[in-house]
Amino acid sequence: MRPPIALTIAGSDPSGGAGIQADLKTFSALGVYGTAVITALTAQNTDGVTGVHVSPADFVKEQLTTLLDDVIIDSTKIGMLANADVASAVADVIEARREDFGTIVLDPVMVATSGDLLLDEEAARVLATRLLPLADVVTPNIPEAAFLLEQNPATSAEEMHTQGEALRGLGARTALVKGGHLRGSEVVDVFVHEHGTELLRGVMFDTRNTHGTGCTLSSAIAAQFARLAATEHGDDLTVMASAREFLASAIEHAIDWEISKKPETGHGPTNHLITVGSDRL
Repeated sequence: MRPPIALTIAGSDPSGGAGIQADLKTFSALGVYGTAVITALTAQNTDGVTGVHVSPADFVKEQLTTLLDDVIIDSTKIGMLANADVASAVADVIEARREDFGTIVLDPVMVATSGDLLLDEEAARVLATRLLPLADVVTPNIPEAAFLLEQNPATSAEEMHTQGEALRGLGARTALVKGGHLRGSEVVDVFVHEHGTELLRGVMFDTRNTHGTGCTLSSAIAAQFARLAATEHGDDLTVMASAREFLASAIEHAIDWEISKKPETGHGPTNHLITVGSDRL
């Protein structure tokens, strides 16, 4: 026997709130064995990103092929890709070995919570033209969806729906357009799939501890798909709902956290370990 297995292809975050670190913690919290291919090292904390050291594209490809030659992958989350060479290398391997990646969740990481740019324009074009058509789910927030589509940011759920349909038009099987940037009493995400559109509503928490929420949600989606691969029960909407529930709980259980020496200036992390005993943290 083997456990459900998920792969994250993303950058490293030394502060532990986002990137590879958040993904692996989320996989573990949801009972999934995590594997990882690192696309970049970052120097960052809760205040922001001070430097990025991108992995050579050939080495990213070597990481992927070496892993896939040995380990069975049920689902894959793609996060920070940094530049066009790395994005192209990832696309090359997926195009050649699509079945080895399982269900693919594409999180088009472009800007950190702090506002720092994490993806250049050429890489964004590769993501839109080569990786989107390979994705089962794409999970942009409102600015990311607008950037990918070269449109103005959505200002309503109706416009989010229109942009979700446009992302499906670029090849993604489904699109979850996240509405957290539309501040209000609740969060409304729009899930566009082959059978229609669903508005997924949740609580808008008043907290600065939102670093890595996009990474956490996309890795939770990948984890749930990995679990489905083992059980063959459930559907896309069930996966989205359970992943959003995990993220909401992770945010709620970190509202009072002060990881930073200056908690009033930065963005702290969520609590990825809620399923393993948050009362001990």
